[in-house]
Amino acid sequence: MRIANSHPSYLWVGRGGFAFFGLSFALFAIPFFAFLSCAQKKSEPKIDPATYAKPDLGYTRVGARREPPPIAFTDVTQRAGIGFRHETGAFGKKWMPESMGSGCVIFDADGDGLPDLLLVNGAFWPGHEKGNPPTSKLYRSRGNWSFEDVTQRAGLASPLYGMGAAAGDYDADGDLDLYLTAVGDNRLLRNDNGKFTDVTKRAGVAGGRWRAENGKQNPEWSTGAAWADLDGDGWIDLFVCNYVHWSPETDLFTTIDGVNKSYATPQQYDGSTCRLYHNRGDGTFEEVTEKAGLHNPKGKSLGVAVADLDDDGRPDLVVTNDTQPNFLYHNQGGGAFRDIALTSGVAYDETGRARAGMGVDVASLDNDRALAVAIGNFSREPVSLYRQAGGDIFIDEAGGRRIAQSTLPSLTFGLLFLDGDLDGYLDLALANGHIEPEIQRVQKDIPFEQQPQLFWNDRERHFLDITDRAGGPFARPVVGRGLASADLDGDGDLDLVLTTNGGPAVLMRNDGPVGKAVRVRLRGVPPNRDALGAVATATAGDLEQRATVRTGSSYLSQSETTLTFGLEGRPRVDRLSVRWPDGRTESVEHLDAGFTYEMEQGRGIVKRIPFRRQPL
Repeated sequence: MRIANSHPSYLWVGRGGFAFFGLSFALFAIPFFAFLSCAQKKSEPKIDPATYAKPDLGYTRVGARREPPPIAFTDVTQRAGIGFRHETGAFGKKWMPESMGSGCVIFDADGDGLPDLLLVNGAFWPGHEKGNPPTSKLYRSRGNWSFEDVTQRAGLASPLYGMGAAAGDYDADGDLDLYLTAVGDNRLLRNDNGKFTDVTKRAGVAGGRWRAENGKQNPEWSTGAAWADLDGDGWIDLFVCNYVHWSPETDLFTTIDGVNKSYATPQQYDGSTCRLYHNRGDGTFEEVTEKAGLHNPKGKSLGVAVADLDDDGRPDLVVTNDTQPNFLYHNQGGGAFRDIALTSGVAYDETGRARAGMGVDVASLDNDRALAVAIGNFSREPVSLYRQAGGDIFIDEAGGRRIAQSTLPSLTFGLLFLDGDLDGYLDLALANGHIEPEIQRVQKDIPFEQQPQLFWNDRERHFLDITDRAGGPFARPVVGRGLASADLDGDGDLDLVLTTNGGPAVLMRNDGPVGKAVRVRLRGVPPNRDALGAVATATAGDLEQRATVRTGSSYLSQSETTLTFGLEGRPRVDRLSVRWPDGRTESVEHLDAGFTYEMEQGRGIVKRIPFRRQPL
């Protein structure tokens, strides 16, 4: 008898075998970190919508609770000229990669100062082609919410069963290159003035191989990726997540009704190690996974976030694993890492059970420099929200922050922190959607298509679910996957891009009444021209915010690297201090709200661009 995938949220049945509920194994899990969370664990009160005051163009209080402003998003996808549709390649066999979807990257591909959009696509399976092969799409921003499909002209019209992507200037020539992860060999695409060339073979970053029982060598299935200077030599390195050992030949039968095949989850497959590629500075990379202490074949990794968790100037890595313990790789210096997830409390949930980690993000929620790690999980597993309790110790505060109850039914893939209303405190956006179209046959309360969610930070250590007032895109259920943010129209607030599995991408324009803001684009010295790893601290009166220039995060996606500091009603940033990647510090004063500033290392502010509202 084969017991099919026993995912914690599924009722899986092996063909001719017994049924069982996957959550039952948690009764036997060792609660490694229950003692860390007992003192912090709080019951999460249900929020009665009737107690909310009528939305106003600012902040009000109802009793002791702060009332959110109406942050509203509008779907502008079609009017902006985005005609992308994701291809899963499905032809009836229900192969596992078809359920996972792909991500997006918001980056300036042509150096004109406007954020462009790369939407990663899947492909047809060999022997099951249906017309012209789909490809990823690059949309160039022309400003004023107008995008042009430049995929062919940019040299990106090549089929690939793509998963995620990361943009970074690995060759220090001043433009952003692309790394695409895939079910199959990955691709490194060098950018030369907006034209991309495949340099994977020369660079040595196609990915690893695994051997099936029949002896066949298969390429690894790669997922999330991030660029960062992980060894401190100035050149940005490449970290790549890998998922499981799957191929069409090793595909397993799983079912939710005892008869029909369902999409698998990862328990039945061996995992793959993440990989680290050291940038030699000559256009080539050395694979240093084992040397760096990162080799772990038990990982089934999907997301990676770069963050300096102990503020020692060296970037650390948070890696999510699907049904395996998460990783927290502490940077020891000199390119060496140590996994401290178990002792830090982010490996498991508070019962000692590994969740199905998807997307991830890291930020300070309370502007007190304590960092929080948010992780999207499977349905009937709430979003994890681990906050630093001191040193390397993290406590899951999802319940106390009031997001556990609202996220329990959702399967969350994309996930990111952003200041949606520019009040100086980070909110939380989620992209949700199930993997199994027939899930309601066995779990009638869990839909396949699910609404995105938006949680507002009330500045009193709570998140309030404001999805029902966030506009049309948040009211429409989708099979959400990737999620990224950027100021796509130059008006100073943050817009969103959401990808769906087997469906269209969604551009969400932020139309809510917002506070004032200052945006900062940091330029470092070569070879780290984009100042990846720089930490900026903005002080405005009694408000202090901190942000890091980084790639990665969310699910298979990357947001813009320009930093946004919301000021609510404050007129300016009084002081902006920057710790550059090489450890040097620099400060500037009196940055007026309403502008994007470009700051170069050693030169201070070199450009000031006013915000402008761009009507469609």
